[in-house]
Amino acid sequence: MAREVTHEERGPAILDESDMGDDDLIYVCQCGLSDSKPLCDGSHNATADEDDGVVYKYANDDADGERRVVGETVRADE
Repeated sequence: MAREVTHEERGPAILDESDMGDDDLIYVCQCGLSDSKPLCDGSHNATADEDDGVVYKYANDDADGERRVVGETVRADE
């Protein structure tokens, strides 16, 4: 599974101790759907039923937005 995500930021995110959770860890979003990027907010739960090899686009890059298929992933060994 993969997702098409629109990024508008142009610089790095600086993380510090204030970004740590109760477990003293910092969770960085990897799904692209978090409302608190670059931090994870649990939005990745919406991706649990995505199929391998399929590229999805969520409306407005929002986990609650309508999800549609926009393509298939291409493996480097194909």
